[in-house]
Amino acid sequence: MSDIYQEVTHKIVEALQQKVVPWIKPWHPGRPASSPFPSNAVTGRAYRGVNILLLWTEARLQGYSQDRWLTYLQAKEAGGHVRKGESSTLTVFYSYKEREARDQSGNIIRDAEGLPKLERIPVLRRNFLFNIEQTEGVEAAPEEIAAPGEGFSPHAEAEDLMRRSGACIIHRSENKAFYSPAQDYIQLPCVQQFSSTGGYYATALHELIHWSGHARRLNRAGIVLPTPFGSQEYAFEELIAEVGAAYLCALTGIQGELRHEGYIESWLQVLQSNKQAIFRASAYARDASEYLLTLKADRLTA
Repeated sequence: MSDIYQEVTHKIVEALQQKVVPWIKPWHPGRPASSPFPSNAVTGRAYRGVNILLLWTEARLQGYSQDRWLTYLQAKEAGGHVRKGESSTLTVFYSYKEREARDQSGNIIRDAEGLPKLERIPVLRRNFLFNIEQTEGVEAAPEEIAAPGEGFSPHAEAEDLMRRSGACIIHRSENKAFYSPAQDYIQLPCVQQFSSTGGYYATALHELIHWSGHARRLNRAGIVLPTPFGSQEYAFEELIAEVGAAYLCALTGIQGELRHEGYIESWLQVLQSNKQAIFRASAYARDASEYLLTLKADRLTA
């Protein structure tokens, strides 16, 4: 059996080599009001983690306009079928198996009655999905689409997220955006310097993901440890911030232009050197976005 971690990484690497960034959501007209992420066409359940990236990637590559997916069997049970010749999309899930627990010396750990203790071990497995557009005869509820706004105006959900974080955000008429771990503040160009509302908020949320890694918050290595520009550690933290910002953009309904162009080569190096990097990055990004969504401000932004 081939290595699933390597298989997933290969798909992400292939997309980046084609300049298709997996964490850019492909739909522009609006977003489903119920969920901003790919979801199951039958159950409505939203997919999570690296599966979001895999499904967004395939949607961009194939030009799908819908965000709903299902298995071959689900299509059949729904009274339809997958069209002949259609190719499936790889996703993954964890199942668990039990085994005897052992100590560091390899000895079986036993309970008070002398019976072996059992531990649950996660096992990564494949799951193959089809987009709803690859099927015929499948009845699925239409997605309610939230209409996009026009012009440059404050985005209420994003503004609320930034305010509730309590992060110190400073705007200056300079051509740079960054988070300073040492001084714990975010600097952004003035709003008027951005060409679009989406560009401004995508940049702000990218820096807010960095901010979440401070030692007093999520204590992420890429923020609390020295990470020289150009190093793999630096590139990995940027990958976390980019994916995390993409999650927050999707959750708040922002079609943002994320700052990926200058990092593609460094991301490729990270992914090609560590087959579990994209799993780790998506997990850190999810943790950061969920952390930010639960915060209540103890001070206003500046």
